[in-house]
Amino acid sequence: MCGIVACVGRAGARSILLEGLKRLEYRGYDSAGIAVLEGGTLHIGRKIGRVRVLEQSIDGDERFDGTLGIAHTRWATHGGVTETNAHPHRDDTARGHGIAVVHNGIIENHAALKTWLTQQGHTFVTETDTEALVHLISELYEGDLAAAVRAALRKVEGAYAIAVICAREPGVLVAARRGSPLMIGVGTDGYLVASDTQALVTHAQQVAAIDNDVVARINAEGFVTADLDNAPVTPKLQELDLTLEQIELGEHEHYMAKEIEEQPVSVARCLRGRLDARSGKVVLGGVGDHARTLVRARRVLFLGQGTALHAGMIGARLVEDLAKIPATAEFASEFRYRNPIIEDGTVVIPVSQSGETADTLAAVQEAQQRGALALGLVNVVGSTIARTTDAGVYLRVGPEIGVASTKAFLGQVTAAVLLSCFLGRSRVMSEEQAASLLGELDRIPSLLEGVCSEGDHAKVVAERFVARDNWLFLGRGYNYPVALEGALKLKEISYIHAEGMPAAEMKHGPIALIDDGMPVVVVATRNSQYRKVLSNIEEVRSRGGHVIGVITEGDTEAASLCEAVFEVPDVPAPLQPLLTIVPLQLLAYHAAVLRGQDVDKPRNLAKSVTVE
Repeated sequence: MCGIVACVGRAGARSILLEGLKRLEYRGYDSAGIAVLEGGTLHIGRKIGRVRVLEQSIDGDERFDGTLGIAHTRWATHGGVTETNAHPHRDDTARGHGIAVVHNGIIENHAALKTWLTQQGHTFVTETDTEALVHLISELYEGDLAAAVRAALRKVEGAYAIAVICAREPGVLVAARRGSPLMIGVGTDGYLVASDTQALVTHAQQVAAIDNDVVARINAEGFVTADLDNAPVTPKLQELDLTLEQIELGEHEHYMAKEIEEQPVSVARCLRGRLDARSGKVVLGGVGDHARTLVRARRVLFLGQGTALHAGMIGARLVEDLAKIPATAEFASEFRYRNPIIEDGTVVIPVSQSGETADTLAAVQEAQQRGALALGLVNVVGSTIARTTDAGVYLRVGPEIGVASTKAFLGQVTAAVLLSCFLGRSRVMSEEQAASLLGELDRIPSLLEGVCSEGDHAKVVAERFVARDNWLFLGRGYNYPVALEGALKLKEISYIHAEGMPAAEMKHGPIALIDDGMPVVVVATRNSQYRKVLSNIEEVRSRGGHVIGVITEGDTEAASLCEAVFEVPDVPAPLQPLLTIVPLQLLAYHAAVLRGQDVDKPRNLAKSVTVE
């Protein structure tokens, strides 16, 4: 949620900042703003709505032609969606220093700071928590912006990523973070700061993540970083492994459609170099450094939110099945508030596409403090969770821009299969067992090509049922989390009310909801609980529900019980979610399109949830 772009150097700031904001639109926002220093004067533009509205408002305005500036897309938290509440915020015009700030996160003690600053004579004009921060920096400013920022942040409680400029230091950009992501991009025309690497594409060749409680002072010649006590910190520069082609929409109508189509290649990329099907061997880089600890593991705990939690639920079942280690999956947001018991031999596995999910990061830090080994399943290289965990498996699925996760989910499940096989092979799986499953896993990318091409069929099915406002999704075993994920996808982007549950749970209350014509999506592939799921389908049919089945190819018995079916290839039960989820992604996508919704940027949602 929210996005930050800033730049200092030799190129014009306006075009760089607006381009960066456009690349961050997928994160979710309701207003946008820009501040540029030109001729020693601070100029600010802010607008409600899309970045293009802001762009039109400053088009041709020479005041925004400077080479130092900051910009922001806001997702409202403190204060409503108004132009006054939009970022950037500045200090008092009458008594200030021309300081402007953009901020992601929440200043938890903003009320106390506001009371004190008001007593010092500062005038507040917004409803935001951020305004307290910019006034605080102004109050503490004595000619050195970086020093004022460090002093202010020592008084601040909460999470933040900030970029700050000051009219009295027209060549200086200051950036800092705690909790919320922020990085420095190094380019040929100067330096950039952004909350997401996608804003740096085309302008930066290298990137350095800013660590927690570190302040960076940047100018056109370079940058220095120090902690809040001004002790030097050396950042790690790495090549920006992201191309323009990867983040462009191309010929697709929506990013979600593009990312569903990319899933065969994404899964293949996740697998590449990590498995040897003949020998039943899995190679996971840094995870192997902890092999001795993992052999002795007594409990595995997956932590996540939303889609990542559903992948973690599949992961927990995989670990129990393949490695015979007790495993569970929990909401990260609840974990650290219930005084969790972390015993010797506990391994926690945070699952996150962005690697910046605030609840998940806090939960894994809590577990580590209590002695757990942490292994991350993360997509974004160099993200906070990736750097916090002891080791992990990068998903390698490429950038995911659509807010509703698709290819990242498949990457998370694929990585969970690899990790579970790695654990199982070191404990209880024979070479023959591992080789058999990994051989099937190696086939998944080619099998996905056919499943991902069923968009036209999904559209026809969606047309039949899209007018209904209440849906059920049912599954058992490995496909229970698939039912949860399918319901979540439909809710996220079409705004149809949907509930996912284990098929057997339907009889314990939810069956009362089923009426004539209600769509009920049932994942009914052939596995150990196949017959029981067919019985659940019969119960739905007898109450007038319309069953949409996800079934195994050639299964005429299951097909005869459904109003519509999606067929997927027959694979072992642990791998079925990699195929069965795809028809539900396509169904949700076409339902949203038919309802005229903004598929890639659904209301009230953000791609990366970096505050609790």
